[in-house]
Amino acid sequence: MRPLDERGIRASFVNCSKGEAKRLPLPRDLAGRPWDDLDFLGWRDPGAPDRAYLVTERAERPVGVALRFRPGRAALLQRSLCSLCLTTHPRGGVSLMTARKAGPAGREGNSVGLYMCTDLACSLYIRGRKIPENGTRFQESLGPAEQIARTLAHLEAFLGKVTA
Repeated sequence: MRPLDERGIRASFVNCSKGEAKRLPLPRDLAGRPWDDLDFLGWRDPGAPDRAYLVTERAERPVGVALRFRPGRAALLQRSLCSLCLTTHPRGGVSLMTARKAGPAGREGNSVGLYMCTDLACSLYIRGRKIPENGTRFQESLGPAEQIARTLAHLEAFLGKVTA
């Protein structure tokens, strides 16, 4: 992923108003992010435990979506699977992230959801740069390039539903 700046990130959001995009908190470590290892930039809102944001490239342009989720509680015996990167986590490590749809449908309250890693670090899990806490990744016959392509296809399908 190409590095993004504050202006590019704020202008990328498709499912919130310009005022909302202007007020949302951005990660403070943008310059230190491992951009070459990211398929999307994802972060949680430190001031609102039920909000997260995701920005990726779509058709050579950044596209951002505001997400909401219900934080889970940790439990040792229950595991969940991220629909993007297929990483398993103990309870609380995967959340149903919902995004208000863009345009008139979103203004009417319509939304779509996808189970994602709560920390939005899917790109790092695929590349082995981050290990899930008490979780695992399936041993796959697909190589990293194919896993990345699959993750991007799942993300593209989700974004297609948000913007439809």
